[in-house]
Amino acid sequence: MRGCVWSSRALSPGLLLRLLRDARCCGHRLDRQGPWGSVRLLATAQDTQPVPLPSQARVVICGGGIVGTSVAYHLAKLGWTEIVLLEQGRLGAGTTRLCAGIISVAKPISIESQMADYSNALYERLEEETGVKTAFVRTGSLCLAQNQDRFLSLKRLASRLRVLGIACNVIKPKEVVKLHPLVNIHDLVGALHLPGDAMASPPDINHALAVAAARHGVQIHERTSVNHVLMEKGHVTGVETDRGPIECEYFVNCAGQWAYELGQSSEVKVSVPLHGCEHFYLLTKPHHQPLHPNTPVVMDMDGRIYVRAWQGGILSGGFEKNPKPIFTEGRNQLEIQNMQEDWDHFEPMLNALLRRMPSLDSCEIHQLVNCPESFTPDMRCLMGETPGVHGYFVLAGMNSSGLSFAGGAGKYLAEWMTYGYPTANVWPLDIKRFGNLQSSRTFLRHRVMEVMPLLYELKVPRWDFQTGRQLRTSPLYDRLDTQGARWMEKHGFERAKYFVPAGKDLLALDQSKTFYKPDWFDIVGAEVKCCKEAVCVIDMSSFTKFELTSTGDQALELLQRLCANDLDVPVGHIVHTGMLNERGGYENDCSVVRLSKNSFFIISPTDQQVHCWSWIKRYMPSDPQLHLEDVSWKYTALNLIGPRAMDVLSELSYVSMTPEHFPTLFCKEMSVGYANGIRVMSMTHTGEPGFMLYIPIEYALHVYNEVMSVGQKYGIRNAGYYALRSLRIEKFFAFWGQDLDSFTTPLECGREFRVKFDKGTDFLGRQALMQQRQEGITRRFVMLVLEDHDAELDLWPWWGEPIYRNGQLVGVTTSSAYSYTLERHVCLGFVSPATAGQNPTVITPDFINRGDYEVDIAGQRYPAKAKLYPFSSLFAQQRRRKDDMELSNFQGK
Repeated sequence: MRGCVWSSRALSPGLLLRLLRDARCCGHRLDRQGPWGSVRLLATAQDTQPVPLPSQARVVICGGGIVGTSVAYHLAKLGWTEIVLLEQGRLGAGTTRLCAGIISVAKPISIESQMADYSNALYERLEEETGVKTAFVRTGSLCLAQNQDRFLSLKRLASRLRVLGIACNVIKPKEVVKLHPLVNIHDLVGALHLPGDAMASPPDINHALAVAAARHGVQIHERTSVNHVLMEKGHVTGVETDRGPIECEYFVNCAGQWAYELGQSSEVKVSVPLHGCEHFYLLTKPHHQPLHPNTPVVMDMDGRIYVRAWQGGILSGGFEKNPKPIFTEGRNQLEIQNMQEDWDHFEPMLNALLRRMPSLDSCEIHQLVNCPESFTPDMRCLMGETPGVHGYFVLAGMNSSGLSFAGGAGKYLAEWMTYGYPTANVWPLDIKRFGNLQSSRTFLRHRVMEVMPLLYELKVPRWDFQTGRQLRTSPLYDRLDTQGARWMEKHGFERAKYFVPAGKDLLALDQSKTFYKPDWFDIVGAEVKCCKEAVCVIDMSSFTKFELTSTGDQALELLQRLCANDLDVPVGHIVHTGMLNERGGYENDCSVVRLSKNSFFIISPTDQQVHCWSWIKRYMPSDPQLHLEDVSWKYTALNLIGPRAMDVLSELSYVSMTPEHFPTLFCKEMSVGYANGIRVMSMTHTGEPGFMLYIPIEYALHVYNEVMSVGQKYGIRNAGYYALRSLRIEKFFAFWGQDLDSFTTPLECGREFRVKFDKGTDFLGRQALMQQRQEGITRRFVMLVLEDHDAELDLWPWWGEPIYRNGQLVGVTTSSAYSYTLERHVCLGFVSPATAGQNPTVITPDFINRGDYEVDIAGQRYPAKAKLYPFSSLFAQQRRRKDDMELSNFQGK
């Protein structure tokens, strides 16, 4: 590349970068306008007198970037009035003005691809709707693969996108050259072509959204800062700005990189876990053969770069391995203006660019842009109503995909505020997936340095974050760690995946990354075998645990209203139930123990801690005699699984634990070893026999040691969550967050027996379920066992694989695991009749049983048997017959 007057042809990368730095002295650096020039103004002149703020509004939106204007636009479209949008500087003058302008559906989870697909369609029609030029061009994009693992990940992405109806093509390297003449294909093994991807000018899109919103009555005020949000009794009541207060019912925090600080400045602190990082991209002057504006965007993830056409030249940035976090205290927009070039930091990405497009070495450099981007702890944006403050909504943390997400995210948030929930399952983005424990500035700073490189990192199934670990641990953590536990993190809690036996190569197992059979296969198999034949211990302390108590019947009345099952059971009984929304979908899937007449113990999934608390509090009356307490930290939970679990507990408690004396789904406080007050429950969450022990944390180590000591004679061993997953999937057990969500009803997943329509209480979702029972269901949860699939050689299913029936797409898998009992892969998922745009068709057992099914794994289809009940008994009989035949053949020789 060239600077002012010199050529860099044949220069080494190191010398090239030094020359680039020297070029500043000859006036090379330009004003920091980025690729889109100056900001477009709604007012006719910069010195226009500011319009007075209204004294009240229905909703105040903070942030005039593309996210904030999208929310305002969609709320107005849904009929909202009295909408006020406040921007501390000029509209779109922050990150929106500097972002790269790429709109792509190549996202890691389906809901993000759906948002990007909607954004794409919205931006294409905005120019016609508003008359504002947006520079929208449908260019398509190319995701390149330099190795087979990356190519497999792209094939899996292609399968998932086709389920969403998004066009894509897996292509060979020679086809890449036909689409983009500058790409060097010598090291490529393939690519994914996304013809619908596009480019646009983010400031112009933002301006168009603002114009359309203003036409629908939205009041937009620039140069107005929100100091803090006013609250009373857990509800938003208004905002205090530097120009005076505004009373309001709703507040939306779309403040981008300042969203964290804005949340912390409220009267009641609101956790918005995100952190800013510097993001660099390069602009060049026109190539000697100027690139056409519709040249496809290139995403070379293995090279950590993206490249798009820009004014005949290119715009290229990336996600480096060593990102530079920034601080945003003070919410001062001048920080954006003062961010500096850093050619040393950009050097690896420049080298990757020149390797991928060697002909660019003769291009003259226009500018190196350094812009801020905000990132979240799990690479997913933050959306929804905050827990604890009614009316306070957040939409922020776009992880460098603001343009791609803004349209769809604004639509879903507007629906959420209007109808109580969006028209799609956005749980993966719900801000309630985080708690206050992820609000530490130190945690966020360390995590964001891992998150930014991970955006382009190859992520194989069951990868784990490495930063911010050991934040929440069981009292047994050190004990289990010394026994070979390998850890994963869930909601900040360390959980054992499996236990490496002595003598195994720990390093090789920790670094094992594959889409095929993993190195831990035999280890987990041994743990499953022990659960089936002897007894295993799994530390499940991460589960969410609440206690609901009252002086009268208030606790029972609340739970009867929230839960579909009947909670009016004898003391000591356990009830598996769903907490449903008005649509009949699962907001929570839990087990409830009646400890006494007016006291209940609620057990929920780990990542439901904040959401479940918020859901109960939402419907909990303000009654001083009714008390809800989060006791997750008070109890260590040990799961004893296996036929010999009753022998271990009998020895430790001197009480018979047989089903006759301790029936299924029963709870009793007992002594275990020297410890009193242990809540022993006859359930395991796997369908296998055994017990859950909820132990006050001060007794945890003693009880664990006693269990392991007495259990030696019964072949006891530790086990992890991978074994638990295999056991529950082969038993056809659905888990919330994986198989169940707020759109899934008990009737669709075969759990009608857990719904008590006649219990005498009009529980949430009852009317919707009554209607669904009368009209029939249009989708059904099924179990599929793969056939003609070699677990040794073939790609493994993990989740999200398309399901075909008689050659037609009918659903996707929600979870899967290898069943060591069946010696086959088992997938769980939902299927519904293909309707080709017509009204949904009622699904029947006959539809399920008579179809020929296939599961698509990265483009390869494998036949599968579909059932509405577990296969365990059937295959156990087949295996016994096979073993009997082999034995008779052996004896006959």
